[in-house]
Amino acid sequence: MGAVEDGVILCDKPAGVTSHDVVARVRRSLGRGVKVGHAGTLDPFATGLLLVLVGRATRVQRFLMALPKRYETVARLGWTSTTGDPEGEISRGRMPGELVLPTGTISQRPPAYSAIKVSGRRAYALARAGETVELGEREVEVYAFLESAPRDGERATFTIECSAGTYVRTLIADLGDAYCLELRRTRIGGFDVADADEQRILPLDDALSFLPAVELAGEDARRASHGVAVPGTAEGTVRLRDADGLIALAEPREGGLIKPVVGFRG
Repeated sequence: MGAVEDGVILCDKPAGVTSHDVVARVRRSLGRGVKVGHAGTLDPFATGLLLVLVGRATRVQRFLMALPKRYETVARLGWTSTTGDPEGEISRGRMPGELVLPTGTISQRPPAYSAIKVSGRRAYALARAGETVELGEREVEVYAFLESAPRDGERATFTIECSAGTYVRTLIADLGDAYCLELRRTRIGGFDVADADEQRILPLDDALSFLPAVELAGEDARRASHGVAVPGTAEGTVRLRDADGLIALAEPREGGLIKPVVGFRG
């Protein structure tokens, strides 16, 4: 088997499997010794876009995880779930009145049944063990929260566009007595689930095209490939490239320099 290209695979995760299951399947298909990870967990009941990172793409996980997301979700109104989804204990509640769909900057407390680590353990593991889990509030951005289909009895369908770190289960639970019956992630930044194809690895430079590119040559390219700061201006993270392709991701430093923070050469 030839060398596996560094890059990103767009997967459409089915319901009933974990994000780790998808990563394991891709790892088996690519062969032993290939680094594989992902950029943002989907709950087992959820479906949709999962970015699987191959090779050196695992080094840029944090940049891909920071991208905004779009979800399609079906809420069951008038009922509650201990986990905010169909896998919890379901109880009849009160049918919410007029729904207020929040947008903008909001404070949100992540659900106890989440993958956030508490003292080195996942919150959901602690919650399943019967331990009380208290997670602090965080600010997130909700860019759009729309009821996207006619109401069907207890079922309400929403399209939600939000920042990284937003919990859709919490957005729905905060509407009143309601929980996520279905959840599908349809977009991450410029990546769309309609383009999912587990047989195709999107080259790393293409996958990072949402970051501005700075072209280098000669000694500057050589120095950057060794992690040395080079002259240049940037307002945030940029791609450093030369005639041979991607060299590194870099960030601005004082004195008109840009410093590689993630390297791809050597």
